Amino acid sequence: MEKEEMEWKRKTMGFSPEKENRDSNWFKTKKKALNHVLSTIRIHSKQTHPLKETQPTPTTLHSPPPQQQPPPPQTPKTTQDSTLTNPASDRTSLLSDEILLRILSKLPKSQRPANFLVSKRWLNLQGRLVRSVKLFDWEFLVSGRVFFRFPNLVHVDLVEGCSILPRDSGVFCTRSRKTVSFHAVSNLEGGKDSIFTEKSVLNADEVDKGLRVLANKCPNLTKLAVANCSEMGLLSVAEECPTLQELELLMCNDRVLRGIAACLNLQILRLNGAEDGLHESLVSDVGLTILAQGCKRLVKLELSGCKGGYEGIKAIGQCCLMLEELTLCNHRMEDGWLSALSYFENLKTLIFVSCKRIDGGDEFDEGFGSCPSVERLHLEKCQLRDKTSLRALFLVCCNVRELVIQNCWGLNDDMFGTSSALRKVRFLGLEGCSMLTTLGLESVIIYWNDLESLKVYSCNKIKDGEVNPALSSVFSALKDLKWKPDRKSAVSNYLEGIGMGKRGSKFFKKSHDWKSLPGS
Repeated sequence: MEKEEMEWKRKTMGFSPEKENRDSNWFKTKKKALNHVLSTIRIHSKQTHPLKETQPTPTTLHSPPPQQQPPPPQTPKTTQDSTLTNPASDRTSLLSDEILLRILSKLPKSQRPANFLVSKRWLNLQGRLVRSVKLFDWEFLVSGRVFFRFPNLVHVDLVEGCSILPRDSGVFCTRSRKTVSFHAVSNLEGGKDSIFTEKSVLNADEVDKGLRVLANKCPNLTKLAVANCSEMGLLSVAEECPTLQELELLMCNDRVLRGIAACLNLQILRLNGAEDGLHESLVSDVGLTILAQGCKRLVKLELSGCKGGYEGIKAIGQCCLMLEELTLCNHRMEDGWLSALSYFENLKTLIFVSCKRIDGGDEFDEGFGSCPSVERLHLEKCQLRDKTSLRALFLVCCNVRELVIQNCWGLNDDMFGTSSALRKVRFLGLEGCSMLTTLGLESVIIYWNDLESLKVYSCNKIKDGEVNPALSSVFSALKDLKWKPDRKSAVSNYLEGIGMGKRGSKFFKKSHDWKSLPGS
């Protein structure tokens, strides 16, 4: 029966045993190639249609169905650099981001900038460690790229980014104390009053737009510096950034101060109103009163170019009970404001910087009030030509223990004599007081029985040879004495013994004739 079936196949289909053996041998030799083709088609179909279930691939005759390989064991995902990293050459690729961040945070700040150049991964990780940034390009803020680059910012300085002055002049100017620096140009119209005006900075709407973006991306912001903003921009920052503690405002006015009142946790505030030769902004008693009623947790307050008076300073003293430091820079206060300092109960430090006058009042007496809590009084680059106002200042701050006078004009023996009203001074610092003499210094400090430290620098009229026994006895009782009053004497004492100042005198003698010198 089997032979008849084979004979029938040979006649009808041309089938022969030799041909059957040859076909089976072909399948055996090409089996691996077929399996490879099938697996390639299966992988390609999964990549093209990832969401569709893969259908079983039909198999041909004599080819066994492909066996599914077990899935590889899953390893925990770790963030790697987008570039291909060779573990043999970069061993840090084996570390997780958290461990590498802890390592980079331990490096000193001087070495951190070089970390940005190692790789893209280090670039991103080092950006996460940056907490403070000073912005120069306003578009970098509005586009949001600064937050993608530095996602954990807590301190942002936008002052120079608000300026639209060209930066190709090569002249770089700074103005006032901790205020603004800019590139000066020579083709501005309007003279010096147009250097830093409303035309040279972004308008308030553009600044407010940037502040809204900043408030949305940096809810943990603690320190901010900005120029020419409005109350709406500050309100957005106050609502989104409840942790804001330090704020610096340039080109500020009374209307802007309404937005500051919403910053309930503000502790340090610097206001810049009018600035000679740069810009004119009005901060009056109205703005100072709004400020006092809103920011009751202030610890440090700096008023630069503000035009207030007795009522505004009084409101700050009555409302800001935690205020410990008050700084007045180039103030334009009305006459009689000094007596309002008696309302400050916890004020510890009072600083005057670049003030043309202390107070313009004509009549002061010992009964107009005092601020007994003030312990430190600093006068820097001030014009001390009004003896009445300077004496009134010393009467208000009668319990001062630290008195520092640096580079003040007009401080002669008569003006310095008004400080005799201070009886509890423990530290006296004098620097750059060119009109004060040794006799004027002696006439005051010999009555300060609590004096412990004395520093005298660059006071050219105070001479070492004029120190008498009474002044020497005061020096001997001090715990700390830094005495370098005359720059010339200090330099001559330093050069003495090294022969530097005598070489010229040895060579050019009167007995030598210049015609006899070589080459003449």
